[in-house]
Amino acid sequence: MYNVLIVEDDPMARKLLEIFVSTSEKYHLVPSLDSAAMAELYCMTNQVDLVLMDVCTAMDMSGIEAAAKLKKNYPAIKIIIITSQPEYSYIDQARKIGVESFWYKEPTAEALLKVMDRTMAGESIYPDSAPVIRLGAALSEDFTERELEVLRELVSGKTDAAIADTLCLSVTRVKQHIQHIREKTQFANRTELAVRARESGLVISDYKPM
Repeated sequence: MYNVLIVEDDPMARKLLEIFVSTSEKYHLVPSLDSAAMAELYCMTNQVDLVLMDVCTAMDMSGIEAAAKLKKNYPAIKIIIITSQPEYSYIDQARKIGVESFWYKEPTAEALLKVMDRTMAGESIYPDSAPVIRLGAALSEDFTERELEVLRELVSGKTDAAIADTLCLSVTRVKQHIQHIREKTQFANRTELAVRARESGLVISDYKPM
């Protein structure tokens, strides 16, 4: 039987995950946590075989950052990153830090348990891509990688000059990217674009490259 640690800040989602995991006799639930900040400390003093790690946890702690530390210090512990956020970069970030699997939350136990079983059997389970979502008149897959990078900085409230400095681009190039994004989405102005992009979850403004 495998000891499973759940790190999830939403009480209802955490309870649902606990119910899902408890339906299988292969897994034993240890006390769940609401913040990734406590995950490493818990693993220092308790036997954990598998961690279900939400991306966004309490106290503004990144589950991906916490997972990176766990993989470095406790490589034998398997980790499944879980999220409902469509942020396009999360899959690549999870691969980069070496976690075994990645799961977009679904309201059924069968899907999660299948990923858990395959992960514990030595497989690495990842979706092919992030969910395709609509932003104005465009789909998330209509944007280039650079446009998404610019959009993330725009969502954070940066000026064109600050975006240019962050991404090592000219201000003119930044303005061109924003104009192209507006043309694709058909939003009236950059303020509406930033607000709608933030609401969509396509880009998360507090994202930190690993």
